[in-house]
Amino acid sequence: MVIVREIECKSLLNKSAIAEYCINPYVGCQHGCRYCYAAGITFRLRRRREEWGTFLDVKINALDILSKEVKNKRIGRVYLSSLTDPYQQMEKKYELTRRIIEILMRNSFPVIIQTKSKLVTRDLDLLSKNKTNEVGVTIVSMDEKISGNFEPFSSKPEERLEAIGLAKDNGLKTYVFFGPVLPYLSDNDIGGLLLKFKESGADYIYVDRLNLRPMVWGMVSKVVLQKYPELYEKWKRIFFSKSSYYDDIKKNILKKSREIGLETVFCY
Repeated sequence: MVIVREIECKSLLNKSAIAEYCINPYVGCQHGCRYCYAAGITFRLRRRREEWGTFLDVKINALDILSKEVKNKRIGRVYLSSLTDPYQQMEKKYELTRRIIEILMRNSFPVIIQTKSKLVTRDLDLLSKNKTNEVGVTIVSMDEKISGNFEPFSSKPEERLEAIGLAKDNGLKTYVFFGPVLPYLSDNDIGGLLLKFKESGADYIYVDRLNLRPMVWGMVSKVVLQKYPELYEKWKRIFFSKSSYYDDIKKNILKKSREIGLETVFCY
């Protein structure tokens, strides 16, 4: 059960370290991913202590605010989204992301999409109007059981890869955000996984480790204890003592990606 509130924002088109700007149409996220770094940031900003994934604030005046901001700001690339998924379930009702893209396209602002939802395919008609737009999906594992345990309300991994395949067919640049890499869960077949990303249409991939931002360990450790208790002590050693795990993973991914000619960017 998700508590939905309609709120008003003072700004929408904000500076970002990922692109020139970022836009977050919502506060909170219905996908409820157990590893999400946005959980702690969002709780701090909202000053509320609701469980991550159980609330969603909808920026009901977002379109009015953005329509004014695009007239006064220099044209630049816009990332959707840094603290929420632009295509979570409530987007079907509110269509904020779609209408935001319409405004950005009319005003020549290119966009980068990152999502865990097949709903992004709904807006390929708009996104394909500017071939510099990019569409990416987040993948932690192609195993539906692993994905379901850590990303309970996201689209299935296969559906996400199908979405970037369709984006590629529409002439858009595409990528996979492979991360966070979950120790001994995401890495069972690195070579096969990277090949699947490439064959699905990804032009390049990002790779990231699991970052223990505020609240993250509390959320992921519960899943590990419940679903993968044999990994709990191994995870603790990786995250709370000196470990070469992520360095070794980086070397392996670099080797495999070079072998198949897949451009790879590491975030750590």
